Amino acid sequence: MPSYPDISLLVTHYNRSKSLERLLSALEQLDLKFHEIVVSDDGSNAEHQAYITALQLRYEFSLVKAPINRGLGNNINKGQQYIKTPFTLYIQEDFVPKPLLAEKLTLSRQMILADASIDFVRYYGYYSYPYVKPAEHGFNEMVFKHWKLWQHYHKYYYYSDHPHLRRSNFLERFGKYAEGVNPERAEYKMMMQVLANKPKALIYHDINALLTQVNDDEEPSTFKRNFLRNNNHFLSVAARALYRYLRFNSELLAFKIKRKVYGRSLV
Repeated sequence: MPSYPDISLLVTHYNRSKSLERLLSALEQLDLKFHEIVVSDDGSNAEHQAYITALQLRYEFSLVKAPINRGLGNNINKGQQYIKTPFTLYIQEDFVPKPLLAEKLTLSRQMILADASIDFVRYYGYYSYPYVKPAEHGFNEMVFKHWKLWQHYHKYYYYSDHPHLRRSNFLERFGKYAEGVNPERAEYKMMMQVLANKPKALIYHDINALLTQVNDDEEPSTFKRNFLRNNNHFLSVAARALYRYLRFNSELLAFKIKRKVYGRSLV
């Protein structure tokens, strides 16, 4: 029975209580034991609130509520501020862990305990990080190469809201998540805040081996991504490449200036 007394599980949730149940059930089947499970709800409707209350009796988690929907940034902030343990395992409600996660969580916990410079360890991604160097146990250290100007804009996605283990002082280290903006923008700004503060992080080499993201017909994703960002027409691809080059570099510079002025990046 893997037990993690120094790790709290933080799950962000909004109107997907069956998905939350699926995640909690899968973690129970893996027999993972955390100091505490914290579910941060973003003002779900009455039906889902009632279902969550019933789930509390089954899975014994702490529920951090919101009176209204305030966005993913606020939902992560209030959930993280509730955590009292040194480490936080962050997972959104639409993920399902695979059996290998238990082993790799144990090993990555050992790695982050042994190396105080590691800020977080990622377990999932839509694509592999472009620049890495081998670490241990199947993990790689991500290396941000700013001089690579045009190639691999994915290098900027060093941080992601996908499942990861992080130190619970994350908000003090990198600043709070942006609030009052859509989830993509909140994640983007945190990505820049992280890069501006010179992080060190690991990612598992097989980004699909530890968890699966499930968006089924019963509970589809509550967020729709921008069509233009995912349009593969050659003109759209070229326009995105130029836009990203200008935007990413200018915004990273702005966050670095904020860091010098204020001591760390602010939202």
